[in-house]
Amino acid sequence: MPKLDPDKAPVRTGSIYPQPYADEMAGRSSLRLGELAGLTQFGVNIVTLAPGAVASLQHWHLNEDEFAMVLDGNLVLAEGLRETPMVSGDCAAWKAGVPVGHRFENRSDAPARFLVVGTKASEEIATYTQVDMKVHVAGGKARFTYHDDTDWTGPRDLPDGGQT
Repeated sequence: MPKLDPDKAPVRTGSIYPQPYADEMAGRSSLRLGELAGLTQFGVNIVTLAPGAVASLQHWHLNEDEFAMVLDGNLVLAEGLRETPMVSGDCAAWKAGVPVGHRFENRSDAPARFLVVGTKASEEIATYTQVDMKVHVAGGKARFTYHDDTDWTGPRDLPDGGQT
């Protein structure tokens, strides 16, 4: 395959999350390099976070490994109540099936970017650790449930207050 032109990669903004969580993803965009290359076994994206933006709700994946590397800017890696400053060159990774909720946050006054590479499992479940929600993905379709796997109908509190 010839050299990829990132300017030709699809850009995704917004979120598949239901409201009110979709609005929390304002200021995030994702350059879909894996999609540009036609990759099917893993995803490769460059995520840009505007000042004050977050990359996702804190989550962990049942079937997909995930790797991230900060390209530029200053980010905070939030894992439960633990926070780790991240700068250019810093890396983090999460093994599938390990229930460590994580997300990147841009608390700086400048944009920040990170590379994320992850498995593209045919079926996946991501659990959100600070809200009572999971997403089940199969056949390209997403279905949201509560942690007990009943259909999601709107936000509800977690028994432990979501401080996992």
